[in-house]
Amino acid sequence: MADYLTDIEIAQATKLRPIYEIAEKAGLTEDEIEPYGRYKAKVDLSVMRREKENGKLILVTAITPTPAGEGKTTTTIGLADGLSRIGKNVTVALREPSLGPVFGVKGGAAGGGYAQVVPMEDINLHFTGDFHAIGAANNLLAAMLDNHIQQGNTLGIDVKKITWKRCVDMNDRQLRNVVDGLGGRMNGVPREDGFDITVASEIMAVFCLASSIEDLKARLSRIVVAYTYDDRPVTAGDLKAVGAMTALLKDALKPNLVQTLEGTPAFVHGGPFANIAHGCNSVIATKMALKMGDYTVTEAGFGADLGAEKFLDIKCRMAGLTPDAVVIVATVRALKMHGGLDKKSLATEDLAALEKGVPNLLRHVSNIKNVYKLPCVVAVNRFPTDTDAEIDFIIDKCRALGVNTVLSTVWAEGGKGGEALAREVVRLCEEEKGDFTFSYELDCSIEEKIEAIVKKIYGGAGVYIMPNARKQIETLTKLGFDKCPVCVAKTQYSLSDDPTLLGAPEGFTVTVKNAKISAGAGFIVVLTGDIMTMPGLPKVPAAEKIDVDENGRISGLF
Repeated sequence: MADYLTDIEIAQATKLRPIYEIAEKAGLTEDEIEPYGRYKAKVDLSVMRREKENGKLILVTAITPTPAGEGKTTTTIGLADGLSRIGKNVTVALREPSLGPVFGVKGGAAGGGYAQVVPMEDINLHFTGDFHAIGAANNLLAAMLDNHIQQGNTLGIDVKKITWKRCVDMNDRQLRNVVDGLGGRMNGVPREDGFDITVASEIMAVFCLASSIEDLKARLSRIVVAYTYDDRPVTAGDLKAVGAMTALLKDALKPNLVQTLEGTPAFVHGGPFANIAHGCNSVIATKMALKMGDYTVTEAGFGADLGAEKFLDIKCRMAGLTPDAVVIVATVRALKMHGGLDKKSLATEDLAALEKGVPNLLRHVSNIKNVYKLPCVVAVNRFPTDTDAEIDFIIDKCRALGVNTVLSTVWAEGGKGGEALAREVVRLCEEEKGDFTFSYELDCSIEEKIEAIVKKIYGGAGVYIMPNARKQIETLTKLGFDKCPVCVAKTQYSLSDDPTLLGAPEGFTVTVKNAKISAGAGFIVVLTGDIMTMPGLPKVPAAEKIDVDENGRISGLF
């Protein structure tokens, strides 16, 4: 019967435990949580002040994604349940899903099969309103910026140098480029404008990197929204918007507590994309999870060249975190796609295609082991069509790099299918000590940081910085932002900036089109390729399959 159940049907068939029971399992008291219904709650920030040694931090990342799927979030949840099954006190820390992919092409982000966080529908839709609060704070700042210009513009803002956009948490290509302020003098100043998706907003980055209310306010105040006629940056602090923005965000800043299908406490909080933002759940949720468990499993978005690089070079650097082990998720199917095999032929054994595709996995493994110097394991998310010969091929290739490979069947078996992976993770944490190193140092120039990522992590030959981007980098350097880390916005489908270059390409040049400061977040955003900060819906959106029956039961959500 289980083979025929969809993700949402599995989630709806599971008897959830009351959130107070999950809180107790996590070591939280009733006074430390604020319930949002029966099965989800906010956790008070006072928990962060507990005197308790942090648990072990395990980062789950993956190979470069393909349409065949990798199952990174599913593996993260299944590993946490596997650790629980072998007797470990464990928590899991995940990002909140964006409505963009939920209604678009990717679907939800609450795991899959028998490795999910629940209530799945709530988590994938409005949840506890965090994204609404982030969008509202973003748009309040935009409204106050335009109102300041309308009311006399005492700061001398050049309307042609406004960098702040409004946002909405939806894939809506029509809003990428708009003209607003039309209708006469009382309706604003006409200008070209645009929207970002909420997960690409700097407010989301600030929200996820802030360590406290005080830090949140300090970061918000530094956000650059425009430049004056004489090129001085104008900040949210200059516009006196910080207090009101913080008021909108104060409750959202508290991490959300939910549960896995097997009752493991899960902190689900914040959700920047990894291709256009830094791709990690909030620092507060991660640190809180580390206080609550002896092992905390977290993930970073897309492939290790994006999510893991940003988790390690940005989040860990800013938050003072060091992972004890890294899990790199791969599937035989995806690696065969990287080897040039068509999606329709993936069920057939093809060692030749696998041999062409496996360098993608090996590049990511080498980066974690040799660049960042962290212990790692490869988790092969096994499908029924995978042959023993294909699995053995991957095991042999990884062994040559000194990395073990473990089969994972968490989608079909939940925590039971993650026990072997859990034991290897525990072994790594107890027996193998890393020597965590960043891929670049902060005292390098902006250009040197970009080049380090391209050469060390992507495997590229070099960087071409377009004239406009070079001018932007020169300006950022003059303004003193050159010691910030860089957050590269690029396609998730290739190690390069060209989505058609699969596998582990070499000799390519990455083209930098724009560079802008996210001063509140504390990093420079470097835009490459044709990356969009406002995605569009596909020809057949996932939204077309979603429905609700007369009893309010949702179907079609995955």
